[in-house]
Order: sequence, then C-alpha cells, then structure tokens
Amino acid sequence: MKALIVVDMQNDFTTGVLGNPQTAAVVDNVAAMINKFRKDEPDALIIATLDTHFDNYSETQEGRNLPVPHCIKGSEGWELVPEVRTALGDKCILAEKLTFGKYDLPELIGWNADIEEFIVIGVCTDICVISNVMILKAAYPEIPVRVIADCCAGVSPESHENALSAMKVCQVRVDETY
Repeated sequence: MKALIVVDMQNDFTTGVLGNPQTAAVVDNVAAMINKFRKDEPDALIIATLDTHFDNYSETQEGRNLPVPHCIKGSEGWELVPEVRTALGDKCILAEKLTFGKYDLPELIGWNADIEEFIVIGVCTDICVISNVMILKAAYPEIPVRVIADCCAGVSPESHENALSAMKVCQVRVDETY
C-alpha cells in the first residue's frame, strides 16, 4: 500500500497571509493528484496535515521569528482550501501539527504499517514539506519517499528548488509530476 501525505494545503498558505502566486498555483494540481491517487490506490492511507496555531502565536518561538499570525485554529485561514478539502473527502486522516513537521507522524501511521512508498505533496516545500519528509526518512529508512514537485510550492521559487535539492541528497525521489 502507498501512503499520501498532503502538507498544509490551508487558506493562509495559498491565498491568505502567507500565500504567494506559486502556492496558489499548485492548488488545482494538488486536488487533481489526490483524485488520481484515490482512483489508482483506493485503499491507500491519506493524511493531510494542518498547521495549527493559537491566539498566543506571537508569544511562541515561531511567532517571534515569523511575526505573521497564521493558521489560527478555527479561523478561515486554518481551513483547507475548498478544492483540496473536496478531493480529500472523508476518507483521510486530518492531522494537526504545532510546528513545521508532524513529529508524531510515525505513531499516526503505525510503526508496522504495510507501506511500500510515501508520496508527499503540499506547501511550503522549504519548511513544512521538507520537515515532514525528513521525519518519514528517519522513521522509515527502508521505505521510499517520493515528492511530487508540481504539487509543491515554497516561500519563493528559489527556496522551493533548494528544498527539492536537499531532499534529493537525502535519497528522496523527486518527480516533476505524479
């Protein structure tokens, strides 16, 4: 079985306070890929992460270093973009994460899960996608991890490319399309 990890496809990262033209542009690709993945792998595991902050965001280390409140739980910016929410349907696991990576992702997946490959898509390639990919690589060193580049976008095109290059060095397969 394959597992699809959809990282932080939330309003604040696509069209909201931290969005940019590149993150907004991948929404349709991500939704289309989820739909194709569901068709190809009907029984596969799908996990969608939700960057989750609270009203005290400005008092956290992240808030002091990135003073842009975003993904405040319960806000419109915290919600998944509608196209992705629709594609995910109700046959997925929604996983809130309080930092860049979902540090307990292996517990959520299961240590003895019958996974033959992880496929990772989403935004921000250079912060949250790479963090989750590295958690998967560390926890499951013998399971291939693949990132789909046209279903990812970063803070800038340059940092997106840097993140893809860094993941390749860590033996992550990066494909342009699914």
